[in-house]
Amino acid sequence: MSEVFLDTETTGLSFKEGHKIVEIACIETKDLVATGKVFHKLINPKRNVPEDAFKVHGYSSEFLNDKENFDKVADDFLDFV
Repeated sequence: MSEVFLDTETTGLSFKEGHKIVEIACIETKDLVATGKVFHKLINPKRNVPEDAFKVHGYSSEFLNDKENFDKVADDFLDFV
């Protein structure tokens, strides 16, 4: 059986407060053995990264500023999964 493991980092946990994804990482496995197929993107959230989120993942607003926006990454992510 094939599986895809997904991990994300965000600016926070509340969609209602406008928090956004800043990192998507996926790894494909077959029968729980890595196939070597991975997906990894850092994303510009187009908002500030709160200090509490920075303490968790270490990505600052300045660091993410030149990364692609989610709309540029979404199709590649969907193709992967």
